[in-house]
Amino acid sequence: MRTERPVTNPLSAVRNLGILAHVDAGKTTVTERFLYLTGTTHKRGEVHDGTTVTDFDPQERDRGITIFAAAVTCAWDGHRINLIDTPGHVDFADEVERSLRVLDGAIAVFDGVAGVEPQSESVWRQADRYGVPRIAFVNKLDRAGADLDTAVASIRERLHPAPLVVQLPIGTEDGFTGVVDLLRLRALVWTDGSDTAEEVPVPEGLLAEARRRRRLLEEAVAELHAVALEEFYAESTLSAGTLSAALRDLTRTGDGVVVLCGSAYRNRGIEPLLDAVVAYLPSPSDVPAVRGTDEDGGEQKRAPDPQVPFSALAFKVSAVGAGRLTYLRIYSGTIEKGDTVWDPGTRRTERIGRILRVQADRHERLDRAVAGDIVAVAGLKSARAGSTLCAPDAPLVLEPPTVADPVVSVAVEARRSTDTDRLASALARLAEEDPSLVVRTDAETGQTVLSGMGELHLEVAVEKIRRATGVEVNVGRPRVAYRETVVRGVSGLVFRHVKQDGGAGQFAHVVLDVEPLDGPGFEFRSAVVGGRVPQEYVRSVEAGCRDALAEGPIGGHPVTGLRVTLTDGATHVKDSSEQAFRTAGRLGLREALRTCTTALLEPVVEVTVTAPEDAVGTVLGDLAARRGRVTGTTTRGGSALVTATVPLAELFGYATRLRGRTQGRGTFTARPAGYARVPGGVAVAR
Repeated sequence: MRTERPVTNPLSAVRNLGILAHVDAGKTTVTERFLYLTGTTHKRGEVHDGTTVTDFDPQERDRGITIFAAAVTCAWDGHRINLIDTPGHVDFADEVERSLRVLDGAIAVFDGVAGVEPQSESVWRQADRYGVPRIAFVNKLDRAGADLDTAVASIRERLHPAPLVVQLPIGTEDGFTGVVDLLRLRALVWTDGSDTAEEVPVPEGLLAEARRRRRLLEEAVAELHAVALEEFYAESTLSAGTLSAALRDLTRTGDGVVVLCGSAYRNRGIEPLLDAVVAYLPSPSDVPAVRGTDEDGGEQKRAPDPQVPFSALAFKVSAVGAGRLTYLRIYSGTIEKGDTVWDPGTRRTERIGRILRVQADRHERLDRAVAGDIVAVAGLKSARAGSTLCAPDAPLVLEPPTVADPVVSVAVEARRSTDTDRLASALARLAEEDPSLVVRTDAETGQTVLSGMGELHLEVAVEKIRRATGVEVNVGRPRVAYRETVVRGVSGLVFRHVKQDGGAGQFAHVVLDVEPLDGPGFEFRSAVVGGRVPQEYVRSVEAGCRDALAEGPIGGHPVTGLRVTLTDGATHVKDSSEQAFRTAGRLGLREALRTCTTALLEPVVEVTVTAPEDAVGTVLGDLAARRGRVTGTTTRGGSALVTATVPLAELFGYATRLRGRTQGRGTFTARPAGYARVPGGVAVAR
C-alpha cells in the first residue's frame, strides 16, 4: 500500500464512480480489493465467505450476489473515491439505473473467459444513455480458458467502443503473475501473499510483443486524438505523457475505452486499476454543469461550485430502524446540519438532520457536504428516489432517473389477518425504497398485488418483509404484465357526450381516427380546422385518450402502439367544457378500440443458456416447448452457449428445470427484449 499524499484541491481530487458488470463477473471482489489496498479495511472480504463490506445485507450474503447498490468511500494517491457497487442481476437493473444517473464515471468489469455477457451489454447501454465515461477491467485472467484478446474482441463487436488496451498479461491461467504497462514499458509482478506489485523490467520473451502492442496503441490513439496525431506524424511515436493525456481525453469524451486486466480474487492488477481511475476518469469539476428547469420551465445550469446555490438529486432511500436515510449526489452549493432545503416535487421544505459519509452499512458523521459529494442525510420525510432538493430561494428541478415498468406480479396477503395492517405498512415502505416495485389493489379480486422486474426481485422483496417485520406472507403464482395493441384501426369514429341533469350540462362532440403505431407508445395529433374544437379542448381530448389506455378491450391490460388523430368535433356555447371533452376522449377511444382489431402482447426476454455440449439437444427441445426462438448456438471451452428469445411467462421455474436436465451443470441469464404478440391459441391467465 502506497503512502497517501494529502488532497490539495478537493473538487478536482474527487472521483464518483460505479462498478458495472454481469452477475458474477467480480464487481464486489474488485470493490473489496479497492477498500483493502487503500487502507479502508484491514482484511480482504470474500463473497464466498460472506465477509464483504458492500454485500452486507443478509440476503446478499446468503445468495452470494449483489442486490442493493452500496456506497463506500476510500482514498488513493491524494484523491477521494466515492464508489457505488451495483447489482449485476437483470432483476435489479433499476438500482443500476439510479446509480448511473448520479455518477461521473464507471469501471466495467468483464469475465476473462466469458467476455461480454448479456447483462454486461445492458449496463453498458444504460451508461451510454447517461453519457458516463468508462474504463474496462478484464477480470479472472487466472481462470482456465481466460484470454484478454478474446474478451477485448467481444467488447469491440458487441459494445462498439474503441477499446484501447494499455496492458499485456504476463502468463496465462494459473501462471498469470502480472502485467506489462504498455505506456511505460515496465512489468508489474505480484507474488503469492504479496499485496503490492513489484516493478521489474519487461521479461525478454515478451519485450517484442509489448513493443508491437505499444505501437498498435499509439496508432489507435493517434486516429482518435488530434494532438496525439500531430506528435505521431512529427515523431513517429508518442511519449508516455502525450499518450496518457490523450487516453484521459478519449475516456472523458467517450471516444475510447481504456482496457486493463487482472485477477481481483488474487489481488493482481488492482493497483494499476486504481491509478487508471485517478488518471482517466473525470472529477466533478470536469463534467458539464448540471441542467435543470426552474419553476417556470426555463432551463437552468448549476456549476459544480460550493459557492453557488445548493442542488442535489436523491437517488436512493433506505430504511434504517424506525428512520430513513436519503442518499444524495450534491451537484452544487453546500449543505450543513440543520439547513432547510426545498423539494419542488412535493413543494415542501425539509430540514437536514444529520449528514453522513457512507461506508456500506456504517456511517461517519459530517458537519457539511459540498458540490461533488455523495452522502446520506437523515431527517427528510417526503423525498423519494428521483427527488430534487435545492436552496429554497433558488428552485431547480433535475431530471430524475428512468423507472422501468414492472413485468411480473404476485398476489400477497398476510397469513394471519391480524398482520394485514403491518403488511400494508411494510409494502408501502418497500415501494418507497424501490421505485421499480409497485403495490396496488386488484379491483376485481380485492387482492394486494406486488409488481416488480422479475421472479428474484419479488422473492427478495417478500423475504425482506419477512425478515424486517416477522410477518408471514402468502404469495400467489407469478403473473406477467401483458399489453394490448392495435393491429387494424378505424377511421371517422363519431362520439357525442351529452349529459343534462339540471343546471349546467355537458356537451362534447369528437371524431377520431385510430391507427397502429410502428413500435410501442402513444401518439396524439389534431387535424381539426377552422377552430371547430378550441385548443384547450384538444388538450382535454388527448388527456381523455390517455385515460382510456389504462384498460384495453381484450383483457383490461394497458394499451400501447397506437396513434389517435382528432379530425373533427363540435362544441356547445354553454355546455362544453374541458371536463366534457376529456370524458368524450376517454369514452370515444374506448368505443374505437372495441371497433378496432386488437392483439395481446407479452413480455419476452433474451435468454443465454450455458450447458455441457452433450446436453444441447435437451436444452433446445426444452426451449422449443417454452415457445422459445433460438437465435444462436456457439461453443466455448467445452460448454455450449445457446441464445434464444422466450416469453417471460414460460420461464417461471426454468432454473430448476434446467439444472435437472443438465445434472446441475446448466445455468442461464435473461434480459428484457421488449414485447411480442401472443400467438393465437395460447391461453393467457389474467
